Amino acid sequence: MSSSVTRATGNEPPQSADGPRAEAADSPATTAPAAQRRGYGLLRAGLAALSGVLLYLSFPPRPLWWLAPFALALLAGCLHGRRARAGFGLGLLSGLGFLLPLLSWTGEEVGPVPWLALSTLEAVLIGLTGLGIALVSRLPAWPLFAAAVWVAGEALRARAPFGGFPWGKLAFGQADGVFTPLVALGGTPLLSFGVALCGFGLYEALRIARNHPGRTTAALTALTIAAPIGAGLAARPLVSDAAEDGTVVAAVIQGNVPRLGLDFNSQRRAVLDNHAKRTVQLAEDVRAGRAPKPDFVVWPENSSDLDPYAEPDAHDVIDRAVKAIGVPVAIGAVVAPETGPLRNTMILWDPVKGPTVTYDKRKIQPFGERIPMRSVVRLFSSDVDRVRRDFGPGKDPGVFDMAGSGVGMVTCFEAAFDDAVRSTVQDGAQVIAVPSNNATFGRTQMTYQQLAMDRIRAVEHSRTVLVPVTSGVSAVIRPDGRVVSQTKMFTADALVAEIPLRSGHTPATVLGPLPEYALLLLAAGGFGRLLARRIGSRRAA
Repeated sequence: MSSSVTRATGNEPPQSADGPRAEAADSPATTAPAAQRRGYGLLRAGLAALSGVLLYLSFPPRPLWWLAPFALALLAGCLHGRRARAGFGLGLLSGLGFLLPLLSWTGEEVGPVPWLALSTLEAVLIGLTGLGIALVSRLPAWPLFAAAVWVAGEALRARAPFGGFPWGKLAFGQADGVFTPLVALGGTPLLSFGVALCGFGLYEALRIARNHPGRTTAALTALTIAAPIGAGLAARPLVSDAAEDGTVVAAVIQGNVPRLGLDFNSQRRAVLDNHAKRTVQLAEDVRAGRAPKPDFVVWPENSSDLDPYAEPDAHDVIDRAVKAIGVPVAIGAVVAPETGPLRNTMILWDPVKGPTVTYDKRKIQPFGERIPMRSVVRLFSSDVDRVRRDFGPGKDPGVFDMAGSGVGMVTCFEAAFDDAVRSTVQDGAQVIAVPSNNATFGRTQMTYQQLAMDRIRAVEHSRTVLVPVTSGVSAVIRPDGRVVSQTKMFTADALVAEIPLRSGHTPATVLGPLPEYALLLLAAGGFGRLLARRIGSRRAA
C-alpha cells in the first residue's frame, strides 16, 4: 500500500513549520508532462474508488472489520495535500465505491433508480468530507483533524437531507472489532473517530517513514495508531454482561411472510395469522415443557398491517394469541386514523386488559414510509405511488412495563439514530427491543447490516437487545454485543432466552451528543487554523 499510495500522490512536497504545503512548485505532480499528470490523476481516482470498495468489504455480513483502517489509509494517500476540488472528486469516488454496493438492497423491489439516487446523494456528502480532509491534511497533526472531519461528515449524513440517513457509519461495521468498546465511552461518533484516526495515522506513518524519517515525528504518528486501539482495550471493562436488576425470560416471534418482496403487503391477514399461529405454538410448547414460559413476548414491526382498533377480526386474532401465551405481548401494527397520517405503532397487549399503551415510531423513513416532494419523485419512478398515504412521526420515547421490566421500543430504522436509542434508555429501558420488517429487501445483506447496528447499540448502552423481524434475521443480543440466538431467514420461529436486566448508564448514555460536539469543534478548529494561516499569508504578502 505504501508504494502505490506514494506513487498516486507523487513525491511529497517539503514541510514548513506549519506542516506540508500542497502542490509545491517542485513536486513531480506539477512539473511532470501533462500526460504523466493525467496518469497520476487516473491512478488517484482508481485508488479512491478502491478505498470505498475496501470499506464496503469491512461491513457485515463479512467479519472483516479490520479492513476499515486500511481503506481509510488508502483514501488518505489519495487526499493528502490535494486541493479542495480534487478532494471533493476523490471523496465522491470513494463514496460511490462504498455506498453503491452497501445500499444495493434499496433497489431490491423498486428497481435501480432509488438505489442510484440515494447512493449518489450520500456519496456527494462523502465528497464534501473528502474536500475537508484534503484541506486539513496541510496542518501539523493532521490525522486528528481529518478524523474529526470524517465524524463531521457522518453527523451531516445523519441529519440531512430529509431527516438524515446514517447508514454506513464507520461504527456500524465494527461490531466484532477491537475498537468496539469505544462506543460505550462516547457513542458511535467516538467509535467512528477511533477507526478513522487509526487509518489516517497509518498512512501518515508510512509517509513519514518514506519521506521524513525522524524519531520524534514518527513517535507522534505511531501514537495516532496506538491511541484508539489502546483506548478501545482500556474501555473493555465498560462492556458488561452482568444482571443489575435480576433476569427475565423474553421471547421474540418471527412469523414469516407468505412471499418475498413488496407483495406481502397485499397479504396482510396472512402475515398477522402467521405471527398469531407461531405465538400459539409457543404457548403449546410451554405447556408441553418443550420451552420455558416467557415473562413477555415481542412481535415484529408490521406483524399486523391490519389496524386492530378498526378491524374487529384482527383484534380477535391478536387477542386469542395473547391469551394463549398468557403474558404481555408487544404488537407491531399499522394504525390508520380517520384523518391525518398513518402510524407505525407498537401496542402493549395485555392478556386480560387487551391493548393498553402504544408507541408511535418517531424516525419515519423518507421515500419508504413518507414521500417528500411526491410530484417531483414521481417523474423518476412510478413506484412512489406504492406509498399512497404517508406515515407520521410520534413524539415521545416508548418504554413498556412488561411484567415489571422496562422494555424500550426502537422500531427498525430508528436503530440507526443515536438520539432515538439513547432517549429510550434514558426514559427507563432496561431492555431494548428493535422490532423490524425486512421482508421488502428479500435475502439481501440489509438484515445483517441492521443486526450489526443493533449489536453496537447493545454495547453502547449496556442493554440486551431483542430483534424480532417478520422474515429474519431475528436475534437475541446480550449487553456485550454477543448474538446468543438467531433465526434463519424466511422461517417461522420463536426465540426464548433468559436475559439480564440492567439500569446503569454507560458514559455514552450520560454524555449523549457531547463527544460528537467536541469532535465537531475539533474539525472547526482545523478549518479555523487554515483560515488564520491564509489571512496571515495575505498580510505578509
